[in-house]
Amino acid sequence: MPTYIPSEQHIDRMPIDISFVFESERPAGKHGFCQRVGDRFVFEDGTPAKFFGVICNGASCFPEHDHAEKVARRLAQTGVNYVRFHQLDAEWCTPNLYRLTSGKRVETTRNLHPGSMERLDYWIKCLKEQGIYACIDMTTYRKFKSGDGVPFAVQLAQNEKFYTHFDERLIFLQKEFCEKFWNHVNPYTGLAYKDDPFFFACVISNEDDTLGDYEKSPRYGFDVKYYDDEFRDLFAAWLREQGKDPAHAYQIRLESERFPGKRWWDQNDVDQANFRMELEKRYAEEMYAHLRSLGVKIPIADTNWKKCNGDVKAMENMDFNAGNCYFYEWTWSEYEKNMETRHLLAADSAPLGDVASLRRAGHPFHITEWDMPWPNPYRAESAVWFPAIAALQDYVGMSIHTYCYTPHIKDTDLLGKEAPTNGVGSVPYREGVFTCWNDPAKFGLFYHGALMLRRGDVSPAKKTIASLCSLENPAAEHSELAASAMEIHKVVSVFDEKQALENGIAPEDIYPDSAFFPREEKNVIRSDTGEVWRDLKQKIGAVDTPRTKIVYGCLASTRDADLDPYRKIPVEGLTVRCNNDLAVIALSSLNDKPLCESDNILLTTVGRAGNTDMQFNGDKLVSYGRLPILTEVIDAEIELETSCPDLQVWAINSEGSYAGVVKSVWENGVLKFHVGPHWPSQYYLIMQE
Repeated sequence: MPTYIPSEQHIDRMPIDISFVFESERPAGKHGFCQRVGDRFVFEDGTPAKFFGVICNGASCFPEHDHAEKVARRLAQTGVNYVRFHQLDAEWCTPNLYRLTSGKRVETTRNLHPGSMERLDYWIKCLKEQGIYACIDMTTYRKFKSGDGVPFAVQLAQNEKFYTHFDERLIFLQKEFCEKFWNHVNPYTGLAYKDDPFFFACVISNEDDTLGDYEKSPRYGFDVKYYDDEFRDLFAAWLREQGKDPAHAYQIRLESERFPGKRWWDQNDVDQANFRMELEKRYAEEMYAHLRSLGVKIPIADTNWKKCNGDVKAMENMDFNAGNCYFYEWTWSEYEKNMETRHLLAADSAPLGDVASLRRAGHPFHITEWDMPWPNPYRAESAVWFPAIAALQDYVGMSIHTYCYTPHIKDTDLLGKEAPTNGVGSVPYREGVFTCWNDPAKFGLFYHGALMLRRGDVSPAKKTIASLCSLENPAAEHSELAASAMEIHKVVSVFDEKQALENGIAPEDIYPDSAFFPREEKNVIRSDTGEVWRDLKQKIGAVDTPRTKIVYGCLASTRDADLDPYRKIPVEGLTVRCNNDLAVIALSSLNDKPLCESDNILLTTVGRAGNTDMQFNGDKLVSYGRLPILTEVIDAEIELETSCPDLQVWAINSEGSYAGVVKSVWENGVLKFHVGPHWPSQYYLIMQE
């Protein structure tokens, strides 16, 4: 019978503080501006730049001063050095860029609200002091108003993304916003945003492209005749330039209503696909040039979205690529909330494969969003797997979606119930599902994610292979190679073999993007470094490096009663015998020494976490439950090879206090102890007195 203990979450502190590991990195910006050098980010003084962070959505980007100070300290304590400012322009949240409070009618989005900007300025000051940087989207959910001079503004959706690629008025307003934002002077730093190395990168437009399929998403369709006609005229002019019949542009099917299963454009229409790709490329390069003309110095990406090869090609002149990746397939609507119970560790293809193909040869890549959301009971797996693979791929950074949606979080909120209503912006799944600040199963493991990526505890892959992408039809989607290979080697995309060879990739390491990369073992995927692997059949995984060692997944299922009470998980210098069917057992050295020599080690043990009395009827959520949040006690015998004979194992409670000493013994170079039965906790410090 599983045992659970309360897990109190505090907005101003974490139980363990590892900020001292990165203390020399304060304040943010001390190394100068972030720059692209080859396929990496490097600060001006030559210091490598790696970013491990969280997203602050909407109103959470405008906290009151006291809250800003608390959250900045808390983030730094976990090793976070990056906040992505996201959805600042969302109309559904208050504050936003254009209003501080609700009530008064806002007639235009052409003015930045001074009260909102003051809060953002102070938030930047607090983050910067803690050594935390920021990346920002220039447009996300802007809802154009009657005072913006936009034709048919009331008919446009939030930041009508397809139209913003070509309509001159919409592009002008985007440029105007960029000018006001980047020239804004922060009174707390004395710097204009464009002159502050606190910002390390920016994305022109969030989740925005021209080549997707309207059958799957409304972002690509025709809604407003004025803009539809404008698109057709532009397409006709392009066809004329190509020596083709411009009448084709006016034969695009129109529908008076949105019928399920009907496409708003035929993705097999190669002419239109090529035009859309060129449209996207033209827009990206025009906005890029505008930002540079304003004096913006940091790396710039077009978007963090892709649906096909044409999207990758359209971004070829950007400084880096970015992408979003999630592992979930649940129903989450106002009246139906279902739990997903898939194991990430059992997935045959890597979840990040969908975005890995965005990584162009010779260019940096950044994961702007990742998550395996609540209430999946196995979500703790993601807090290990995602940062480990990001480090293996040598990505420049990653941020989870999301820390929170509101600056009004309490000292402890229920999991899944951050928002007091059925949704944020009429989207029910945002009701706390993605919020991670109070989730012990995900945010509780951020210490180790930061050390794996920022400190480089997980090494980049030894070999790079190339995914050879076709542009025969730019709307064709990527296929199998990236998803099947990225846990083994570094994967990049190219459009011809010459491009691969110029980036040092051997001819035998160039594969069609439709190929499924072969692996040596059917059920085991292992990196070419040997540091990261998972067993699909047993649903277990491991990280095995000198300074961080993690075993995770269905650990109790590794028992083999006929041979041994437990089958040993092959991690060098670490033996774990666990009684929980789901557990993450993570050890990281908190100094520069390997675990076998370190006198200061953090041990985190976590598995399932949920609200008290949370109830499901099958997979359907019946009750959110109540406080406190509970975490399952991990019952495990641990043996760690170490040359330090005088180590003690301290259990640390949710207040950060030393609750008690776990009995241990050191014999023949091995420290042996049993966590769970005595002084149960999520965190333990293994320290020499």
